[in-house]
Amino acid sequence: MTTDDWVVLAMLWWRGRGRAAIARWLSDPDGAAQSGRDPDVPLGRALARIEASLAAPDRLTGARAAARSALESAKAAGMTVVPWSDPRYPTMLAAIQDPPPVLWIRGRVEALHAPAVAIVGSRAGSTYAREVGRALGSALAARGVTVVSGLARGVDASAHQGALAAEGRTAAVLGSSVDIVYPREHTGLAAAVVRRGALVSELPPGTMPRPSHFPQRNRLISGLSRAVVVVEATERSGSLITARLALEQGREVMAVPGNALSGRNRGAHALIKDGAKLVEGVDDILEEIGPAPVDAGPSRPGAEDPVLRHLARGDSYDLDELIALSGIDGPRLLPRLLEHELAGRLARIAGGRFSRTAEGAMLRGLDP
Repeated sequence: MTTDDWVVLAMLWWRGRGRAAIARWLSDPDGAAQSGRDPDVPLGRALARIEASLAAPDRLTGARAAARSALESAKAAGMTVVPWSDPRYPTMLAAIQDPPPVLWIRGRVEALHAPAVAIVGSRAGSTYAREVGRALGSALAARGVTVVSGLARGVDASAHQGALAAEGRTAAVLGSSVDIVYPREHTGLAAAVVRRGALVSELPPGTMPRPSHFPQRNRLISGLSRAVVVVEATERSGSLITARLALEQGREVMAVPGNALSGRNRGAHALIKDGAKLVEGVDDILEEIGPAPVDAGPSRPGAEDPVLRHLARGDSYDLDELIALSGIDGPRLLPRLLEHELAGRLARIAGGRFSRTAEGAMLRGLDP
């Protein structure tokens, strides 16, 4: 499938036409091996495997027209279009149950391949919450971690600002398309994020923010991240949706304690009571997210690395095969794969599959 084909799928996806079937197809290695993960397979066969009704001419005609228009708008706006089969598609996000078929990105795509932590919290955050969000964002970015949030008022904005102040990477996941900044007063902040990181959305160009978009975008915030840190959240906060999604995706969930009398932080306190790690500083986060960030120069693994030692040179493996070969479950395997990929030991190829590089072969003690 070409990028154009993937965008057609994305148009069907975000309009709700066959969304559940498309999600099942993306997460089905056996079905995918016979259809859309192969870039040479035509769109019609992929659609036929997803849902026969999607082949109705009126639906496909409308989706194709919308895809052409979206791609033209993206090109004019300087967006990067990253389909699910593209090696640039973030590894962590590709492995969730319902990854979007296409990401629309403004900025540096590579920012989405570094270890990432999401910082989320109240839009009407207290001065304390905003200060904590900024401090954590700055400290994580200074350690080489990409800070992920939603560009919203309050804690989200503070986390982005902290990362930018540290001259680090940050990614903002939007509930609109990346050419429409919401809220408007964050236009300058969005421009700064583009320079140091990326604006990300699953929504095609020209899509305005709607209430229904934000719960959907929350799964991308958690899906891109190794951990989600909640800073000040009421019992009805949208941040708790992100925390729930993070748990479903096998991510770490952490929370910052706050004033017990104000009622502003009952949601975060409830997370702590339920087992979320209490965060008092950046070291509490770094203890949980595993391998050292890219800029810290991760150590070279020995020949007994449980991932590398099973991989034959020239072959490629999907996530399920790597889980079976290494004996490591998905939530723990993904950070390890990311570390190897960033260090040049593994390469991610079309279809979200991994192959061993020459360096990985030498570390395993084999001829490259």
